[in-house]
Amino acid sequence: MARIEPKVRDLVSSDPEMRDAVETVLARADDGEVKWVDVKGDITSGHWGRLIEKGVLVDGDEGFRLADPEATRAALETESTSSSGASSSSSVDDDDLGDSSWSTYDKMAAVVTVGLFAAYGWKPLRDIIGNVMNVVLGPLTDLLPFYAVIMVIALATGLYSTLLQANLMDMDKMSMYQERMKDIQERRKEAQKNDDDEALDAIQQEQMEAMGDQMGMFKEQFRPMVWIMFLTIPAFLWMYWAIGVGGNAEAHVTMQNIVLPLVGEVSWTEGVLGPMQAWIVWYFLCSMGFTQIIRKSLNIDISPSAS
Repeated sequence: MARIEPKVRDLVSSDPEMRDAVETVLARADDGEVKWVDVKGDITSGHWGRLIEKGVLVDGDEGFRLADPEATRAALETESTSSSGASSSSSVDDDDLGDSSWSTYDKMAAVVTVGLFAAYGWKPLRDIIGNVMNVVLGPLTDLLPFYAVIMVIALATGLYSTLLQANLMDMDKMSMYQERMKDIQERRKEAQKNDDDEALDAIQQEQMEAMGDQMGMFKEQFRPMVWIMFLTIPAFLWMYWAIGVGGNAEAHVTMQNIVLPLVGEVSWTEGVLGPMQAWIVWYFLCSMGFTQIIRKSLNIDISPSAS
């Protein structure tokens, strides 16, 4: 009997016309029993057969009786209260979630970004980008010590990274993705608790179909990252070029040693965290600090909140 409610909910959610059929059977049942002749003008034989097949209707003294009238009514009420949420969920699944497609500019930026990665291992391209970026960053090295130049770069990258994430990521859509997956998990737990194998099979199928949401979330998260890397990689390549990182590379900027917390005075190319050299450790420390300050100052939250 305890499984009647999820069975009715499953029938109604899979076939909207089944709701009318169940309501008709409830209305025509006399002392819990109903005959086909009582409802054949109002529901189809297919719906009648489905109710019998699922065990919602069982053999009675003179016809069929509802296995659990109260559970059947409760299922309709539950489905009714969640219908708006279900419809919005279905619209979230099919319409609101939509296709997290990238624009032409996004794809072009992704292609250029992949090309920029080659400069890390190919010195001629790194030198070209370094010289181009030096037109902008070179004057800073004449005005500020090198550690302060890296701080300026970290501040700039933290600012545009935060703004790009806030403006290019659809937080509402991300919340919808998370909400759908959370709903599936909750219904799965309920079906396991009720030992409802049929509901579990349906939920498993829905979970497989929802795997596309995972790809949608990934695309939403990676879209701003493409633009962040598009702008940040040239700055990193300039630092490679200026410091003289890599084989056959030479420094193009006069630098003094830097004093790092817990490490002390080190050269810019000295490894301080395993293979990580001092310059990149200093950049990440500055970037993380400035990013947190920028987010707090601008009151920007880039984490989706499930409603």
